[in-house]
Amino acid sequence: MNIKVLTTSSRKAGGLFYSVRWLSKALANEGCRPEILSPLDEFSQEDLGVWNPIPVELFRGHGPLQTSFRLREKLAASGADLIHLHGIWMDNQWAAAQWQARTGRPVVVSPRGMLDPWAVSNSAWKKRLVEILFAKKALRKASCIHALCRSEVESIRAYGLDNPVALIPNGVELPELGLREPSGTRKTLLFLGRIHPKKGITELLKAWSGFSGGWKLVIAGWDDGGYDEGLKALACELGLRHVEFVGPQYGKEKEQLLRSVDAFILPSFSEGLPMSVLEAWSYGLPVVVTDYCNLPEGFKAKAALRIAPDAETIANGLETLASMSGSELHAMGACGRKLVEDKFTWPRIAADMRQVYEWCVGGGNPPECMEFADG
Repeated sequence: MNIKVLTTSSRKAGGLFYSVRWLSKALANEGCRPEILSPLDEFSQEDLGVWNPIPVELFRGHGPLQTSFRLREKLAASGADLIHLHGIWMDNQWAAAQWQARTGRPVVVSPRGMLDPWAVSNSAWKKRLVEILFAKKALRKASCIHALCRSEVESIRAYGLDNPVALIPNGVELPELGLREPSGTRKTLLFLGRIHPKKGITELLKAWSGFSGGWKLVIAGWDDGGYDEGLKALACELGLRHVEFVGPQYGKEKEQLLRSVDAFILPSFSEGLPMSVLEAWSYGLPVVVTDYCNLPEGFKAKAALRIAPDAETIANGLETLASMSGSELHAMGACGRKLVEDKFTWPRIAADMRQVYEWCVGGGNPPECMEFADG
């Protein structure tokens, strides 16, 4: 099956850089033929190699929506059986809808958390304009909408969409587990992700100001819109000690970081299904997360501590974490590792997605992961 995948192929895509790449490679193992069509940015050429053997074609996008006539020409000549769009609100969503209208072939849309109420309300007037121009009509015409979690299904319905929905989570590659490589005498708590207001880092720093648990906090990730400098200024203003900003981490650097820390935190206001938490579990780390991370199975499996995205409850979560013994932290991390082994591996996820593609193209009985608005 010839699949054109519309996404951003570089590290600027954040978690999509990992999830779409691993899904595409797993789909290739399922007999699909995915090809990535991506706007060009400053990291695109450098990051091409990690996609091998999946072909990637880059095009120049223009303006805030990354508008591209080249993308439309490529789609028109592609002979694709299906388009899978990852992310919304950009010109590639419009291009996919135009291709669908011309060819009558299916489009699968993965909003990737972008229909979450917090995400929709962020930069609301810009999204409202794009919604009027093409976004909502394109979503309504989608053959299937892919949701990462139950909360995202609810957000899709709340947005007024009655399309078929495929409920399929993200996955993770499982690293070999080895001995931890501690970075110092203090235990280390890691935040790893996009540096953005929705991630709750401001609230985390405020909570840290009253925390006396003897831990070190490492904040790693790429700066989205200059937010990083404000966080560093806040840390200085609060007089925080044992807080380190290490910038973006990729490849071997990220692997070494995950092997050197003792726990992971994501105090987010809004997520689809965060790759960073799955990766932390895959390395056997205990995690501290909000309900907005959409991983309730983590609490049920005793693999996570629950917090809310405010300084007071984050502080309580930090104190609980600091009170845990080394064996208790290890046990919580082991529960997370087992959870990803059981539920969040790419071969299983790709098999479900291939069934969705086959149903969209050929019809027949819908796969078990499909849900319909009429029940």
